Amino acid sequence: MSADTPRRIVLLRHAKADWPDVSDHERPLADRGRADAPAVGLKLAETGITFDLALCSTAARTRETWKLAVQELPHRPKTVYEERLYEASLGELIALVNETPDDVHDLLVIGHNPGMHALADALAGRAEGDTLARMARSGFPTAAVAVIGFSGSWKSVEHGVGTLLDFWTPKH
Repeated sequence: MSADTPRRIVLLRHAKADWPDVSDHERPLADRGRADAPAVGLKLAETGITFDLALCSTAARTRETWKLAVQELPHRPKTVYEERLYEASLGELIALVNETPDDVHDLLVIGHNPGMHALADALAGRAEGDTLARMARSGFPTAAVAVIGFSGSWKSVEHGVGTLLDFWTPKH
């Protein structure tokens, strides 16, 4: 693939989690999260993006979000449960993206805040329409989706490389 290969990275923050008496890593989705996760799947399907790879945090709430969302997709991508996504810093997230094989055109990352918001902010050097303003206004709430396009290899992903193409949050 050439250096100008168009690619997309889609960042998904897990749906709303519950706060039972368990470790943070084992927190399940709340009722609202279980309702929002399939809606996220429908939104992902509406984008028309056929994901080649999904990287999902090993936390219970991200795995549950993905399990409910993926059922709405017309094509189930290869999924890798990546423990490094849990509590990852911005630098660690960029390093993970840089490890993506070059045969992947479209990557989905299911993770946590503040990392998902920080990564979307860092990668989006440009934005279509009011997407950046909408993301800034709402933050990056649970079940939010950011779609970022860029050209080049995954190894070249760094601050400002992409265009924020879409930003979506469930309506409450």
